[in-house]
Amino acid sequence: MRMNRYDAASKEDELKRKLGKLESVMIAFSGGVDSSYLAFVATEVLGEAAVCVTGLSPSVAGEHRDRALRVAGNHRFNHRLVDTFELEDPDYVRNDTRRCFYCKNELYGRLRAIADDEGFAAVLDGTNADDLSDHRPGRDAAHKFGVMSPLAEIGFTKEDIREMSRRHGLETWDIPASPCLASRIRYGEPVTIGGLGRVEKSERFVRSLGFREFRVRSLGDSAKLEFASDEVAGAFDKATRLQIEKRLTEYGFTQVTIDPEPFRSGSMNRQLIGTGGRIDWHGRGERPAPAGEHE
Repeated sequence: MRMNRYDAASKEDELKRKLGKLESVMIAFSGGVDSSYLAFVATEVLGEAAVCVTGLSPSVAGEHRDRALRVAGNHRFNHRLVDTFELEDPDYVRNDTRRCFYCKNELYGRLRAIADDEGFAAVLDGTNADDLSDHRPGRDAAHKFGVMSPLAEIGFTKEDIREMSRRHGLETWDIPASPCLASRIRYGEPVTIGGLGRVEKSERFVRSLGFREFRVRSLGDSAKLEFASDEVAGAFDKATRLQIEKRLTEYGFTQVTIDPEPFRSGSMNRQLIGTGGRIDWHGRGERPAPAGEHE
């Protein structure tokens, strides 16, 4: 239940009490804003009894893996890495609107097995209260494996988490949200190692130009780029646009376009409202709608 009556500091006090009662926890740790904050507080309360686990697969950008390692090292988290194999699951590769369920099913299944084998009291994730209003099939996997979401339960909003992270000096406090690479690939387009790699290389290049919050959407052989409202104008600078088009073409995209509308997190999922999670097929039913996001 979301408890808006508390300010962020009061919510943190409640979080500490909740974690203290658990005595030992395993945290799904991506190195993002939410899981980093949860890991920080859990480590403060439980010390070595808080274990942070990062899943590794081709759908996790190398930059995100490196950040998770860096954050864990900087704050002395009890950190582990575990390989996940969602790309071996045909249901995941098919990339329908339940893709995130199959991904989290793989991750949470592995964490639950480790936690049960080693006697951890609970498995936690960094879901916050704002996340509950979006299309998130991964929540079904969390329920399946009994994964707790204490930030959401207490009512932490993204703003609360950023504010408390800033107060604690966490370097993640202001980083943009960024889900896995598969979220860039439109629903119905199979997820492959090659496709994930093309998206990762493209985003790495665009980031090297100084852009901070954006997405490279893979739409078959075409790429559509979306930029945050304060970066759209820079993306349309002629020289910059030509650099982007040239490099992404070299990576295998035959057409590269820049969306004049500002990027909004989870905006593509709004297409699923009222469809029961079904793909919204267009035209003659040959092409699915662009992929949504889960962050």
